[in-house]
Amino acid sequence: MTVELTQLPSGIRVVTHRMDSVESASLGVWARVGTRYEDASVNGVSHMLEHMAFKGTARRDARGIAEEIEAVGGHLNAFTSREVTAYHATVLKEDVPLAVDIVTDILQHSLFDQDELERERQVILQEIGQANDTPEDVLFDRFQTAAYPDQPIGLPILGPPEIVASLTRDQLVGYMQTHYSAPRMVFAAAGKLDHAEIVALVDSHFSDLATDDDGPSAPARYVGGEAREDRVLEQAHLVLGFDGIGYHDPDYYAAGVASTVLGGGMSSRLFQEIREKRGLVYSIYSFTSSYSDGGLFGIYAGTGEEGLGELMPVLCDELCRATVDIGEDELARAKAQLRAGIVMSLESSYSRAEQLARQVGIYGAPTPIDELQRRIDAVSTVDVMRVISRVLASTPTIAALGPIKALENYEAISARIGQAAR
Repeated sequence: MTVELTQLPSGIRVVTHRMDSVESASLGVWARVGTRYEDASVNGVSHMLEHMAFKGTARRDARGIAEEIEAVGGHLNAFTSREVTAYHATVLKEDVPLAVDIVTDILQHSLFDQDELERERQVILQEIGQANDTPEDVLFDRFQTAAYPDQPIGLPILGPPEIVASLTRDQLVGYMQTHYSAPRMVFAAAGKLDHAEIVALVDSHFSDLATDDDGPSAPARYVGGEAREDRVLEQAHLVLGFDGIGYHDPDYYAAGVASTVLGGGMSSRLFQEIREKRGLVYSIYSFTSSYSDGGLFGIYAGTGEEGLGELMPVLCDELCRATVDIGEDELARAKAQLRAGIVMSLESSYSRAEQLARQVGIYGAPTPIDELQRRIDAVSTVDVMRVISRVLASTPTIAALGPIKALENYEAISARIGQAAR
């Protein structure tokens, strides 16, 4: 297994991992384009561009794109996040040139046909409606906005329907010309492939990209606060979160271990105490969301209306206890989970390509697997307790949706968290 990285004169970086144990390859472009690069007046444009890239180029119409990749049994997909938009394909090894051709074509020569735009606009509006009917989707969007108010990183990825309904072709084209430049892109590939061949294909196919970089986004400013909606639902949905840890923070790996200890599985502290022992929730887990310049650390819980009043005091007590009492056995289980996840990612060419793209995009180079494991192994119980204390010292962010009348007010919850932080 060989990992290689090449930067082309245009500024695009090509990273590959040859995996001789598979007969396929996953490849694509991960671009530094996402919600945090949007102005509020065009919120949702990154996601709409992702959709429109599949709707026809100078050489292929929308149906042709789908038929051509599926004619060889391949898969073509994309996603938009707050910092990255990715366009990726998985194909058999002999079809790598075709996949590169299609991905590079849709990123350089999309027509943004007006009729296609109007049809896809309706699809996206339906997607927004579906998200609004999904409590967890609504909850996490509101959590993000409460944590980062009045700034792009707090905006919803899909955008509000009134803006999506009004985005024009000129706005899409202008946004793409501004943000989709070679220095903002990583071309990543993993599987049965040859690095030199991938580099040559990318170099020859990506001939129409801009070579300038319009610079970083506005810095993320964590603020904290709350967003509540009493809605008729079967369950109350709750997120309690804090100012978290960015990719470049020295505590990045300790934060991942801490999150796993708290709520990373069925053996985790929150799952055992709150779900198994007390039966207060159906679902509970912790999470970290890291960005280039900050992040979020949080806990999600879904509970019945009758359990909500008891849930928050117990949750705060467990967070308080975790600042002073983490066992070596808990630490060992958390590390084992994280190490296993790293090793298992090597069994999927797509997971490996995505991992490489993220590492090159964030750090400028891939991180060796043994180095990842070493950094996880270096985390101690003292590190975990310190990181939990660190995040609890920030202003909390609370998002709640459903039958939430029994939930304590923000000030009372903040006071409980303040006791934990002290």
